[in-house]
Amino acid sequence: MMDINLTAAAPAADLIKDGTEATFMIDVVEASQTTPIIVDFWAPWCGPCKTLGPQLEAAVTAAKGAVKMVKINVDEAQGIAGQLQIQSVPTVYAFWQGQPVDGFQGEVPQSEITAFVDRVIKAAGGESPTDTLNDAVEAAEEMLGEGQAEDAAQTFAAILGEDPMHAGAYGGLVRAHITLGDLDQAEGLLNGAPIEISKAPELEVAHAQLELARQAADAGPVTELAAAVEADETNLQARFDLAQALYANGDAEGAVDQLLELFKRDREWNDSAAKTQLFTIFDALKASDPVVLNGRRKLSSMIFA
Repeated sequence: MMDINLTAAAPAADLIKDGTEATFMIDVVEASQTTPIIVDFWAPWCGPCKTLGPQLEAAVTAAKGAVKMVKINVDEAQGIAGQLQIQSVPTVYAFWQGQPVDGFQGEVPQSEITAFVDRVIKAAGGESPTDTLNDAVEAAEEMLGEGQAEDAAQTFAAILGEDPMHAGAYGGLVRAHITLGDLDQAEGLLNGAPIEISKAPELEVAHAQLELARQAADAGPVTELAAAVEADETNLQARFDLAQALYANGDAEGAVDQLLELFKRDREWNDSAAKTQLFTIFDALKASDPVVLNGRRKLSSMIFA
């Protein structure tokens, strides 16, 4: 398993500090000569500031010293606020070598804050922890694709130890447990996902794969179900069961074909079960998979015919 250990985190007191108008030159302008400094301009009466501030601190702490942060109360630093033309709070500026290089105003999602911190680090010629972790996720995905599910699970878990909000690692860990046949553990992980990433595409993929894995455990024999469909092509339940069995046996294309035929015969059957199952399969596979591309195209042509 690859080593993804990053450098030890700098003490929080060294990474994040309260600044004043009197210390701005030292804390921001001079300090940014060697390390990019993110400045959070806030005010005690500002509601969004109370949310954004902790989110910024979390992102800066996660960067492990690649960037630092100074918090400035604009009510007590009106001179600096005027010089920088700060008209509302929260306002965030990033300084590198004494000059502002990036910034934003207002409350933004955590994902945008992380992306902002990454940009600042790269602007200073550094390597963001996000890039390092993404490389580790790619390596873990390769392990999973090569059948090394246990090693992949350990790597995904180690990545989450560095960044509990990494959706790619979280979804990968769930899929690794699915591959290992530990469906209850996979379901527990999905149910316990942090709210911030619970709707991320990576977790939606894992959820779809878990649902299909649950179905696979109850899937009937392909040969018998295929014979039942051949004997009576109007037996829609047998056709649906055949689709589940085909997918469980690794034939996603065959499963999609059967579901498309079912949809063509009766799109409303069993509360539109064919379309629902098709979307579950599409979600479980890569968006670029030919099975998905062809299946979506054929389904759309039927829906809008």
